[in-house]
Amino acid sequence: MPDGTQPELEAATLAEPQIQGWNYFPSTVYTVERPDFLASVKEVSEERLKIQKAQKKIDPIFPVMMTDNYFADPRIAKFAEFVGQNTWSILQGQGYAMENLSVTFTEMWTQEHHKHSLMEQHVHGFGSQMTGFYFLEVPDKSSQVIFHDPRAGKVQNNLMEANLANITGASNAIHFMPKPGLLIFANSWLPHSFGRHAANKPLKFVHFNLTVQVNQNVTCAVPLPAAEIV
Repeated sequence: MPDGTQPELEAATLAEPQIQGWNYFPSTVYTVERPDFLASVKEVSEERLKIQKAQKKIDPIFPVMMTDNYFADPRIAKFAEFVGQNTWSILQGQGYAMENLSVTFTEMWTQEHHKHSLMEQHVHGFGSQMTGFYFLEVPDKSSQVIFHDPRAGKVQNNLMEANLANITGASNAIHFMPKPGLLIFANSWLPHSFGRHAANKPLKFVHFNLTVQVNQNVTCAVPLPAAEIV
């Protein structure tokens, strides 16, 4: 006669295995709010913008003003150090062998976007490893920074999303609302853009790129040339 455990055993035996999902090849965007850097960065930024505005007028078709590079300005040394240290830590956290590598800036400049301006989707090559933004002035109706799915095959063959308001595995782009003091990092291979700027006042932010270089440690002595045999 059954002991009462057989039906449960059969149910467990006949249960269908559950599908498990495994997420690989992530695209991560990193954010942190650091309004404490605003005063020093804005001082340098406004100084460099003033120089550019004295040399040229804002193009009505492409209404954006950009400065030259200023990552080496000593007045923003603490800001640059913070960006550099976090770039190194992010790359290490992603699994890269950073022990014998250092990060260095290739570019840091201010962009001032006026009404109707935008930034086309693009990536940063030529050795760049980390790209970022630091927002200085963000008026109402300001454009948003957009990060796009870097997988061309998925974008090309994508299905219709069930709800564009939800962030899911089907999403093709992610929007971030800027605010003064917001700092954003992303790998330079991640495509990004800015939507159309609708405010009457300009949007101002720092854009920067960093690369890596091998630490110049002497690993072996260079032998002297052999003496000439006579």
